[in-house]
Amino acid sequence: MNIQQTLIDNFLRYVAISSQSDAKNTKLPSSQGQMALAQLLASELKAMGYHEITLLDNSILIVRIAGKANLPKIGFVAHLDTVDVGLSPDIHPQLLHYIGEPLCLNKTLNIYISEQTHPELSKYRHQDILFSDGTSVLGADDKASIAVLMTLAQELTHTNQAHGDIYLAFVPDEEIGLRGSKAMDLTLFPVDFCYTIDCCERGEVIFETFNAGSAKFTVEGITAHPMSAKNVLVNPNLIVADFISMLNDMGKPEQTEGKEGYFWVNELTGNQNRAMVGVSIRDFELSNYTKRKLYLQSLVDFLRIKHPKAKINLEITDVYRNIAQAMGEDQRALTRLYQALATLQIPAKTIAMRGGTDGSALSVKGLFTPNFFTGAHNFHSAFEFLPIPSFVDSYQVAKALVFTE
Repeated sequence: MNIQQTLIDNFLRYVAISSQSDAKNTKLPSSQGQMALAQLLASELKAMGYHEITLLDNSILIVRIAGKANLPKIGFVAHLDTVDVGLSPDIHPQLLHYIGEPLCLNKTLNIYISEQTHPELSKYRHQDILFSDGTSVLGADDKASIAVLMTLAQELTHTNQAHGDIYLAFVPDEEIGLRGSKAMDLTLFPVDFCYTIDCCERGEVIFETFNAGSAKFTVEGITAHPMSAKNVLVNPNLIVADFISMLNDMGKPEQTEGKEGYFWVNELTGNQNRAMVGVSIRDFELSNYTKRKLYLQSLVDFLRIKHPKAKINLEITDVYRNIAQAMGEDQRALTRLYQALATLQIPAKTIAMRGGTDGSALSVKGLFTPNFFTGAHNFHSAFEFLPIPSFVDSYQVAKALVFTE
């Protein structure tokens, strides 16, 4: 079995299925492509000879690969959806060899990638790399992980090396609030250790993520013709502008790094009668995250006093928690991961992820779930790319975790 070619073939087959999630759809899954992909994976697993396969109506797919009962049960989780960032939902991947010169991703649209705009490319000279055609994301987030796990499942069909039960889970709608992992029934996934494989370059290990929430601030004003507006008109757009201006000193994504938290104004609508702003709330420390929510409420209280005629409302939703808060004293999952990296001589790059993974939702359920790399760069971008040697190393880490004593 040629692992590298199998990984590439699997990846190309899975990205051919458009499975972009849709935040406007409250159903699970939010798009039919995710169910189509889950059905394909289920049929491939069945063809490999696996029988303990569960595919739910919400497109959550779980397979048990039986092992020896006296060895730890290990779980892996990947998500079925790709992100919607306003690009094409259809992915046209291409495998290119990079030698250090600017690469043309799309001749028709004159789209190039180079070290000048993406200096991280310099690490991958003289390597084969997967790119999109510049009109979409590549989908390595997270179909590289799906390819890794399906290649692992295929290899495990003819190994004589002892391992415990392996559970693979493929879940929908990670990109729109970890909806699939939040809906997982862990009685169907009874593992001792669990890992997600998502994003990020070779060697990266993640066991800290943001605490994350979303806020919706809405204002209903009072309309009036300008000729008779004095002491009558209440402009909701100006009240929303007040609200946004009072967030400016509290950190923005473009002004922060590392473990610095922020407010991200990411949605804004308004007319003469009603205005709305959507805000993402992010902080690593739970106490600071709580303070951020209280700060938003204090702004509402102030603006209600300042604009007594307006109807002002704030809705805050907790989206996910920092994985590290679920770690506790049992750190065997993390110890095994570092051991696997050391065995493969892959330097560990431990980072606090300025985002979240399905592990954020699973950890809240009590299943501490660290994450390791797919090898990809620039996720959520038309310039997302996946170096093949890093892709292979991601697979080797997953395999090493299965057989780590």
